[in-house]
Amino acid sequence: MPNMSPNKNPMPTQAPDIRNKNFDEVALGYSEETAIDEAKRCLNCKNMPCVSGCPVKIHIPEFIKEVSEGNFEKAYQIISLSSSLPAVCGRVCPQERQCESKCVRGIKGESVGIGRLERFVADWHNKNVTEKPQKPTPNGHKVAVIGSGPSGLTCAGDLAKKGYEVTIFEALHLAGGVLVYGIPEFRLPKSIVQKEIDTLIDLGVKVETNMVIGKVLSIDELLDDGFEAVFIGSGAGLPKFMEIPGENLNGVYSANEFLTRVNLMKAYKEDSKTPIKNSKKVAVVGGGNVAMDAARCAKRLGADEVYIIYRRSEAELPARLEEVEHAKEEGIIFKLLTNPTEILSDENGFVGGVKCVEMELGEPDSSGRRRPQIKPNSEFVIDLDCVIMALGTSPNPLIKSTTEGLETESWGGIIADEETGLTSRAKIYAGGDAVTGAATVILAMGAGKAAADAIMKDIENK
Repeated sequence: MPNMSPNKNPMPTQAPDIRNKNFDEVALGYSEETAIDEAKRCLNCKNMPCVSGCPVKIHIPEFIKEVSEGNFEKAYQIISLSSSLPAVCGRVCPQERQCESKCVRGIKGESVGIGRLERFVADWHNKNVTEKPQKPTPNGHKVAVIGSGPSGLTCAGDLAKKGYEVTIFEALHLAGGVLVYGIPEFRLPKSIVQKEIDTLIDLGVKVETNMVIGKVLSIDELLDDGFEAVFIGSGAGLPKFMEIPGENLNGVYSANEFLTRVNLMKAYKEDSKTPIKNSKKVAVVGGGNVAMDAARCAKRLGADEVYIIYRRSEAELPARLEEVEHAKEEGIIFKLLTNPTEILSDENGFVGGVKCVEMELGEPDSSGRRRPQIKPNSEFVIDLDCVIMALGTSPNPLIKSTTEGLETESWGGIIADEETGLTSRAKIYAGGDAVTGAATVILAMGAGKAAADAIMKDIENK
C-alpha cells in the first residue's frame, strides 16, 4: 500500500541544547522501518521529474522502489551507477532546490525525502556490506586528476569504473578537499568521507597527497609523464574579504581558515597544535552554508553569543533551510538587513566590536534579488571578540599562473566548456568550484561526471 501522508517522516536529531556542545553528527538517520515507510510515499512517476533535478542523474524512482521493498543493497547499486559519493550527497546536497523541488508529492504537501533515503541506503551498505568492489580490468589509459574534492573524486570514480588508471594529486595531507576541511564533523563525519575514498581506492584509484600542482609538478609535466588527460578539480580556496577598516586585526578569520583549523586540524581538541582563540562573542558575516557552518562551530567551541550578520532578509539567505533551522535551534542570533562597515579594536589590538548599519531592500539587481541599501542614520555597534568572514571564495591562481595557454575569467575561474569541461588547452579539463567559484557539492560532482565522459570519448576516439 502506498503511503499517502502529506508529510515526510521527520529526521531524528540530537537535541539542540546537547548538540551545540559537541561535534557529533546532528542528524541521526532513518531506521529501516522509517525508510521503507518514507519510500512508500513515492508515486513512481513515469516521467520521473525528480531525475531532471539531479545534476548526476541518479535513477531516483528505481532506487526508492527497492527501498520500499526492503532491498537496500540493490538500491545502493542503483545509486552507485550514477554517484560515487552517495553517503556524502545524502547529507549535504540541497535536495530541496534540486530533486525534491521537482517531486510531484510536493505540490500538495512535502516532497518525498529523497536525500534522507539516499543517506539511509549508503549508510546501510557501509554498515552491512564488507565485500570490496571488483576492480575493473585496466584498459591501458592514464588520467591525472588535480584535487580530491567532490568534482575530482567523481571524475576519478567514473573513469576508474571503466578501467582507466587514475591518479589523484591532492595538495593537502589528507584527501577529501572541501569535504574534510570545509564541512564540519557534525554535518558530515570524516569517517564517511574516508569510506567513500577507500571505495575509489579499491577500484584502483591512486591518491598522492602533499602534491601541490604548480609547485611540485606542473600540468605540462604530468602530460609529459604519460597522462593522456588532466582534470582540474582544485576547488576555490582563496577567501574574499570586505576590505573595510579593521580586517587585519587579531581575531578576524576567513571562514576558510577557521573551518580548516576546526575540521582538518581539530582545533576543538585540548591537545590541538593549531588552537583557535577562546572567543566568547563571535560574528560571522555572510548567509550561505559556510556561514552557518562557521557560526555553529563557534558555538561548539564555547562562544556565549554567536551572530550571523547578513545584509539581506531571511528570504534571501542562500543557505539550506535545514541549516538555517538548525542554527536557530542551537542559539545562533541572526542580525539580518545588517552590514558591517568597520571592525573595531580593543586596547590590546584584538577585535573589540563591529560597527554596522541597518539595510533595506530596494529594486532588484542583475541577479534578480532586491538590492540592499543603507538605511539613513542607522549605525550601531555590536561588542565582539571575533569576526569570521564567510563571503565566498575564488580559485587559487597557482595553476593558471603555471600553465601556459590556460584561459581564465577576470575573477580567476578557469574557462571550460559547460558540457564537457574542456579548457582552452587540449587534453586539459576542469570543473567544480575551480570553474564556477564556490557552489554546491552536487554541482561539482555533476561537472566531474561530465568531464569524465568527455575524457573517455576523447581518448577512445583517437
